[in-house]
Amino acid sequence: MSGLKYKSMLCKIKAVCCGIQDKNRLLVLLMSCLFYLSGINGQTAFNVNKQLLYCVDQVKKTLKADTQPGMNNIPRSIDQNKKAWKFVDYKDWTSGFWPGELWYAYQYSHEPSLKDAAERFSNELKPLAFNAAYDHDLGFQINCSFGNGFLLTQNKEYKKILLAAADTLATLYNPKVGTILSWPREVKSLGGHNTIMDNMMNLELLFWASKNGGSKKLYDIAVSHATKTMKNHFRKDYSGYHVIVYDSLTGKKIKGITHQGYSDSSMWARGQSWAIYGFTMCYRETRNPIYLDFAQKVAGIYLKRLPKDMIPYWDFDDKSIPNTPKDVSAAAVTASALLELSSYMTDKTKQEFYKEKAVAMLKGISEPKNLSGNVNDAILLHSTGHKPHNSEVDASINYADYYYMEALMRLKKMEINSVKHKT
Repeated sequence: MSGLKYKSMLCKIKAVCCGIQDKNRLLVLLMSCLFYLSGINGQTAFNVNKQLLYCVDQVKKTLKADTQPGMNNIPRSIDQNKKAWKFVDYKDWTSGFWPGELWYAYQYSHEPSLKDAAERFSNELKPLAFNAAYDHDLGFQINCSFGNGFLLTQNKEYKKILLAAADTLATLYNPKVGTILSWPREVKSLGGHNTIMDNMMNLELLFWASKNGGSKKLYDIAVSHATKTMKNHFRKDYSGYHVIVYDSLTGKKIKGITHQGYSDSSMWARGQSWAIYGFTMCYRETRNPIYLDFAQKVAGIYLKRLPKDMIPYWDFDDKSIPNTPKDVSAAAVTASALLELSSYMTDKTKQEFYKEKAVAMLKGISEPKNLSGNVNDAILLHSTGHKPHNSEVDASINYADYYYMEALMRLKKMEINSVKHKT
């Protein structure tokens, strides 16, 4: 379409929109128009708004399942062939994803009821900001809830919670090792200072706090953890170990093992996704090109070994492939990460490559077979939580839903920015 015709169409859309009083209807119409225009001009044909509307509808269904504050009211997962949510309390490592979904749903729809729910469920997590004795997952728990909430509301109380949580997380840092301790409650049973790949996701909280009133030491801790992980957590082909066990006194690496993967030497799909996401985020926060380069390397082995439908098996080295479960959650995390990674590419070919891969993943995830739809009130099916323990295998899980929504929101923002740039 020529520039003249393009601008003419924008004028017509503007004229129609002026006659609509309902803000929610106006928002949806504008998003649909932007999607249409981006499709005309060679952008992705993936309908982001359709999928986000679906997500909002599913979130509303889940809200009806338990709308009162209290113990065990946070939806975590739905087992295969079941319809009812498994609810957990605020101490569960997944507790931040549900309020995070609510914040994304509110960000997209602007519906006050969703904001109210997001605030209510976020506030239940406040005690976590002051206690690191139980777990290391404060980044997941607090950043996904209060972090998203602060971005949308600028609530000063949320900022206080985020800063407190960062200080609490920093107490798990061992300067002799150079990383944050994972599973503090299980140190003795595992025999040392344990650092899991998942911990890369918690660094964002430290980076944010160091730039928003917290100690500058938080930044240094995050950089140390990322650098140490980059050095010790990966094999020559850039596939990652799930867990590295260090000597807590000398800081020496003892061994690389798995906890949720197929074997100590295998590439656990979601663990590799955490790495892609984590090192991309580290580049965003530091602008150190070493992290950008490393993010591409850990993404490379993941992309090289993906099946055609872009949804990984739960572990790339499971000997039962293809007769083993997929992990949609890993695909959602990676899609979100690759969208961000694409935005840092100065080479247009690389930029388009990572974005195309991310969109292909979102298309694969959005196939009817992977959507909960009428099966249950979650958003996605076919995630794998902990296969070795036969826990949440081929299930609906809240972190899959969260990162799917995040990826969709990131893609929507990219499409809007692309249209603005062309006009």
